[in-house]
Amino acid sequence: MPRLTRLTPDTAVGASRDLLTELVSRHGGVGDMVSTMAHSPAVLGGYLQLSRAMGRAKLDRGTSERISIALQVLQGCGLCLDAHVSAARARGVDEEEIERARAGTSADPAISAIIALALQVYREPTSITDEQVIALREHGYSDRAIADVVGIVALNILTGSFNLLAGLTPEVDAGA
Repeated sequence: MPRLTRLTPDTAVGASRDLLTELVSRHGGVGDMVSTMAHSPAVLGGYLQLSRAMGRAKLDRGTSERISIALQVLQGCGLCLDAHVSAARARGVDEEEIERARAGTSADPAISAIIALALQVYREPTSITDEQVIALREHGYSDRAIADVVGIVALNILTGSFNLLAGLTPEVDAGA
C-alpha cells in the first residue's frame, strides 16, 4: 500500500506543479513514481535530470538494463526490477541473460565484468582496484563507459529507495 499520495498538476504546487504539467503535456500522463516524487521538486527535478543524462550514457541499453536488474535484486525494489526486466526484453535481452543478470553475472565476460563493477560500486566502492579498471579497459570499455556505471548505480539507488520509501510496488503500478 502506498505510503505517500500521488500528485497531479492540479494538486501539486510550485515547481512540482510546473514539472508535472510539462510531463503530462509531453507524455499524456506519468506513473506512480513520478507523481509521488512530485512531493519534493528537488527529488523529482534531480531524477528527471539524472535520467535524461543517463540516457546519453556510453553503455548500450541492454548492458545498462542488465546492470539495473542486478542492482534492483540487491536493493529489493520490485517495481524497478519489473521495469528493468521489461526494458531488457524490449532491447532483445533473452530470458537466460535476464536470469544471469538477476544473479549478478552474464555469459559475456565483458558484460559480467561491468555488472560486477556496478555491484561493487553499490556495495563497497572502496574495494575497487586498479586491476579491475585495467581489466574493464581490456574488455573494450572506455573511461567514459566505466564512469557511466556510477551514474547507473546512482539512478537505481534513487528510484529504488524512493519506491521502497513511498510503498510503491508492482501491484500498484507496473511501470517505474
